Amino acid sequence: MKTAVTLCRVTEAATGPFVFHDKLPLGFAKAVQHGFTAVELFLPDADAVSIDEIKQLQAQHSLEIAAIGTGAGMVKHGLSLTDADPAARKKALDFILALVDFGAEFSAPAILGSMQGKYGGLVGKEQALTYLAESLRIIGCHAKARGVTFLYEPLNRYETNLLNTIGDAAAFIQSRQLDNIKILADLFHMNIEEKSLELAIADNIEAIGHIHFADSNRRAIGFGHTDRIPLLLLLHQLQYQGYLSAEILPLPSAEEAAAQFILSTQL
Repeated sequence: MKTAVTLCRVTEAATGPFVFHDKLPLGFAKAVQHGFTAVELFLPDADAVSIDEIKQLQAQHSLEIAAIGTGAGMVKHGLSLTDADPAARKKALDFILALVDFGAEFSAPAILGSMQGKYGGLVGKEQALTYLAESLRIIGCHAKARGVTFLYEPLNRYETNLLNTIGDAAAFIQSRQLDNIKILADLFHMNIEEKSLELAIADNIEAIGHIHFADSNRRAIGFGHTDRIPLLLLLHQLQYQGYLSAEILPLPSAEEAAAQFILSTQL
């Protein structure tokens, strides 16, 4: 199964669930040293690093780009797709579209996580979901034109009050007839929200395009209480072809987290 490790270059996310925070040349080198097949990039914006630099690092290290995170739009710029202000929603949408274009240069999908926002105050739940669907429709079509999918990540109840489970996200995508949107299944969030990790994945495998393979405490699996064997057997049985990505805390150290993650993906 393909593995990816997170490389974060967003200062405001220094304590976030990302393994390596080094400059990209060192981050790429560390990914290879630990045996990853790809990297997942978390960048300040689409102009933070040149496409040529990434392509040179790819060629040098024989690594794929698994996905591009958009969360800096929230943690750095305070943007969300469900903001009450239409100008702010437009700014958030443009921020994501630029990262979709950036990722398309490497055939990599962009991810919507924290930038989905939440409802409250001037924006009720149905209105927020309408805003979200409108943006996802635009992003999905734009990504399709660029030859990539787009990933939507359901988050746990402490981070959003919109869609918290894989099933809810899949039903939302289907009911709103959203094209070219796949689900990112993050086991950390799922450990909080799902009755069963295995059932949630099995019931929605056709909708899942990417997996954040994290333990219950957001560390590498094996450092919490998630049982990896049933998950790995299920993914093999379902012939899952996507990435298992290490969006995990760099604990007890980044090097130990990376090494444990690679071990955790092996049967």
